[in-house]
Amino acid sequence: MQRSTVFQREQVTVQTDFIRRVYNWMALGLAVTAIVALYAVNSGLIFSLLRNPIIMIVLIVGELGLVIALSAAIGRFQSSTALFMFFAYSFLNGLTISTIFLVYTKASIANTFFITAGTFAAMSVYGYTTKRDLTSMGSFLMMGLFGIIIASFVNFFFRSPAFYWLITYAGIAIFVGLTAYDAQKIKEMAYAGFSGSEEERKGAVIGALRLYLDFINLFLLLLRIFGRRSD
Repeated sequence: MQRSTVFQREQVTVQTDFIRRVYNWMALGLAVTAIVALYAVNSGLIFSLLRNPIIMIVLIVGELGLVIALSAAIGRFQSSTALFMFFAYSFLNGLTISTIFLVYTKASIANTFFITAGTFAAMSVYGYTTKRDLTSMGSFLMMGLFGIIIASFVNFFFRSPAFYWLITYAGIAIFVGLTAYDAQKIKEMAYAGFSGSEEERKGAVIGALRLYLDFINLFLLLLRIFGRRSD
């Protein structure tokens, strides 16, 4: 009985450490993005980047490449390499996302960040604590996400304000749901266990990436609503 109790305690400790690592790495990724974005604006680097569209395209392509590589082929990388790629993505995203400071006031960006953080925290807690299986909801949300991407591409040419706001509110609903879904999946990963510490670290990286993407996309969509245009 004592051995069983000790084993259970050790298992709970491992699970808790894994979940903590996921959220810590996500938070560090967000911190890197914020610091780089602020530096790019305050130093004037963003203006240099915008004057050369080719560089901006290279940055965006690099971001997409890192996300695709991490999501689809993380098993081929060492955990240290995967973590480096995650922070490299956070760095590149900081450069591209810094353009929001040219469009919106810093006060409205800060307010939207806190609104996003509160919403994200609430949905993470819900996803972690709910007894409801969110698997079917996750499949539906992923279909909706692809629909939003296609709709955004189409509206890039049509420039419909009504369609723009429809996409915005639908996107917010999708990423709010995905936050809860991903939180539950990370909990399930922790409880399922890993074959070794290397696999556990890789799982933490992919979990951090998913939550990071949920947060960033939710933030950008909410900014469309709460952001105040710069004069």
